[in-house]
Amino acid sequence: MKTLEELKEIREKMQSQVSMRGEDHTRTRVLVGMATCGIASGARPVLNTLSNLVQENHMTDRFTVTQTGCIGLCQYEPIVEIAEPGKDKVTYVNMTSEKAEEVYKEHLLGGHIVQNYTLASTKIK
Repeated sequence: MKTLEELKEIREKMQSQVSMRGEDHTRTRVLVGMATCGIASGARPVLNTLSNLVQENHMTDRFTVTQTGCIGLCQYEPIVEIAEPGKDKVTYVNMTSEKAEEVYKEHLLGGHIVQNYTLASTKIK
């Protein structure tokens, strides 16, 4: 059995995760495609990496990390879309946990799009 303090800690952690996934159009939205094709391609570790980085660095007031269904580009999964208020959406493709960490540091924190990972940098078939 957990102690009351341990249960309170678990509750607080879970509440911050739930509130982080809520809709708020004043924050940057980070969407990870989690349909069957995304999950099969490794989207879950990408989602976990981004979610953990935002939470561990206390950035839930700036970023919302959530999952979405099919984005429609299965051959490019895992896909991450970043929608910043007042800016064009950026779509990252063929993501990994390592790439997600780089996108977090460079794009979300630094404001610089990682062009090599974007859909625009691929030759769509």
